[in-house]
Amino acid sequence: MLVFSKARLVLLSVPKTGSTAYEAALAPHAAIAVSAPPELKHAPVFRYNRFFRPMIERFFEGTFDVAAVMREPVDWLGSWYRYRQRPEMTGHANSTQNLSFDDFVTAYCTGEPPDCARVGSQAKFLEPQRNGARVTHLFRYEDQPGLRAFLETRLGTRVAPETLNRSPAMALALSPKIEARLRRKFAADFTLWSGIGAQGQYIPLPAKPKPEPAD
Repeated sequence: MLVFSKARLVLLSVPKTGSTAYEAALAPHAAIAVSAPPELKHAPVFRYNRFFRPMIERFFEGTFDVAAVMREPVDWLGSWYRYRQRPEMTGHANSTQNLSFDDFVTAYCTGEPPDCARVGSQAKFLEPQRNGARVTHLFRYEDQPGLRAFLETRLGTRVAPETLNRSPAMALALSPKIEARLRRKFAADFTLWSGIGAQGQYIPLPAKPKPEPAD
């Protein structure tokens, strides 16, 4: 996660969306660069809202926009699957080396996924909060030119991230039956990704409802 005080911008680091490359390229321009531990580097909206937003509002003047990147859900899962295929994952509980992509996505769709498929949800990561905290600029991972143009305009500097932390290349295919199940179970992810438009404009998911008062 990067905080740019002059630009009044926070860039969240959604896993498997190129966040490490952008962090390396833009950290020198940030007032705050959170690179570790992973739970803070990849802080979702709810964690940003709870821990970081109060600090930012206390020490920096002005309203901050929040930007993030979302990847097409099947491609996002494919990146996780390929990343956990790496030779160094041999013997680890979250390795996918002995699974087909269909098996991995099937495991992901279960109520209690095993370690290898416990990767969360992009829609949950980006979910608006009851107090209004939310992502204000959401870009498709596939729209790198649009993302870079936005950041260059906002930060006033050239943005040219190198390729880092890339998953191994391999052809993947998801069976229609399993993809249909994925789309049903994680409909919020597909709806959110489909609603992203030009310049990071998107149709946000509804904020969490406020609890009803007790009788």
